[in-house]
Amino acid sequence: MYVERMQSAVKRMRALINDLLDYSRVTTKARPFAPVALSEVLAGVLSDLQMRIEGSGAEVVATPLPTIDADTTQMRQLFQNLIANSLKFHRPGVPPRVEVAAATRTSPSGESRVEIRVSDNGIGFDMKYAERIFGIFQRLHTRAEYEGTGIGLATCRKIVERHGGTITARSTPGEGATFIVDLPVRQPATESQP
Repeated sequence: MYVERMQSAVKRMRALINDLLDYSRVTTKARPFAPVALSEVLAGVLSDLQMRIEGSGAEVVATPLPTIDADTTQMRQLFQNLIANSLKFHRPGVPPRVEVAAATRTSPSGESRVEIRVSDNGIGFDMKYAERIFGIFQRLHTRAEYEGTGIGLATCRKIVERHGGTITARSTPGEGATFIVDLPVRQPATESQP
């Protein structure tokens, strides 16, 4: 029993350390911005998550996504965290459904921007926690209810902010959640240089 507890604690600590490394690498191991086809990034993420998708009976649908100036690795991490959360926080007895959609628009300043929405039919959350969920080590559920370290959404926010964007969430308990990522299509020339 003690050995099992220690092994479980080691597993949790390993996950925490890896998540903290991912969080710190958003700025320390950042790559230069370059054109990134988000549809290709999403396809790779869905391939990586295929076993979880099939195991939960999930359906993931996506509209075509644009090409933007970004860090490919960080865009992959962003989609991975958001979709994995949608699969994790599903309602018991209800197969998860995740929708990824994007729309391009022009801001009042004339900048071309893309809004990406990742929506699910999961357990949702109370909107009073909409800002808290993006804090590091912030969890709305116990570790016994849902695994995780409470770093994933904080990493998402750090990635989005590095790209000059914003991330917000909308939700109704028991009806799912939508994460809204707003990013510039093009980065300033100085940011895209190595």
